[in-house]
Amino acid sequence: MTERHMQIGEVAERTGLSLRTIRHYEEVGLVIPSARSKGGFRLYTGTDVERLMVIRRMKPLGFSLEEMRDLLEITDRIAATDDPPAGEEKERLRERLDAYRKISEARCETLRARLEMAEDFAATLRRRLRATD
Repeated sequence: MTERHMQIGEVAERTGLSLRTIRHYEEVGLVIPSARSKGGFRLYTGTDVERLMVIRRMKPLGFSLEEMRDLLEITDRIAATDDPPAGEEKERLRERLDAYRKISEARCETLRARLEMAEDFAATLRRRLRATD
């Protein structure tokens, strides 16, 4: 069974990313369309969409394009079925993946603290506004 292909517009709708952003991620090598139509249109698979969603989730955590590329290479290698990593290579990949997990968790905690401060500030403004009634 072959995987269904989607054009870039459908991918944009599914991921919430703009066409321009998807094209940019292609230009920098983060995601490559799985195929092209006879007319030259980019065609993506569900796997490509999943890859774009990983990128989308990394963006708010402040990961650079290089870090995104590195993490995608790690996950691609770990998921390889034709020549799966073993032994020392597998352990090294797991360590690198765990480092990204730790960074992600720390950045999430920072974002939670910033959100709490922002919510506190908004509440302060609401109180001040009510005090002027």
